[in-house]
Amino acid sequence: MRPAPTDTEAWNAYLAEGNAGQARKRVSADVILRDLAGRILTVNPTYKEGWDLPGGMAEVNEPPDQAAVRELREELGLEVTIHRLLVVDWVAPHGPWDDQIAFIFDAGTLPPARAERVRPHDDELSEAVFLPASEVADRLRTRQRNRLNAAVRAISDGSMRYLRDGMEAW
Repeated sequence: MRPAPTDTEAWNAYLAEGNAGQARKRVSADVILRDLAGRILTVNPTYKEGWDLPGGMAEVNEPPDQAAVRELREELGLEVTIHRLLVVDWVAPHGPWDDQIAFIFDAGTLPPARAERVRPHDDELSEAVFLPASEVADRLRTRQRNRLNAAVRAISDGSMRYLRDGMEAW
């Protein structure tokens, strides 16, 4: 039997029981960060094959935009401002992983003096370089490449893109 909302303790227990049965999503948050030449910052993680956009996984109860800001601070020593959301990608379960929601945010453009000083600040990254979008795409795995391409289109036309497993859904 459902308790009355006026019985705060019983109502909260009822809601917590329902919440416990809800899906839990892994969340990643990456950024498009450019230099004045329009090149995109790309990083080489040490813990997996291939290159990636800067960012990473959100911690428990951490908003995706704040996760991106935190990851850039931790891994690159950069303080960035998120300008807007570019891409949301739902990733189906694969291998040992449950499904995931991946976000890409626009973090704007770094001035030359800051862009020249970008270096990995921890052992999760071996390299960080600014490259033209086509060269970034060549270094990324297929799903990440599709996200990058969608993000570049979103920047150019002012839109936001929704993908399902790396493919534009609508």
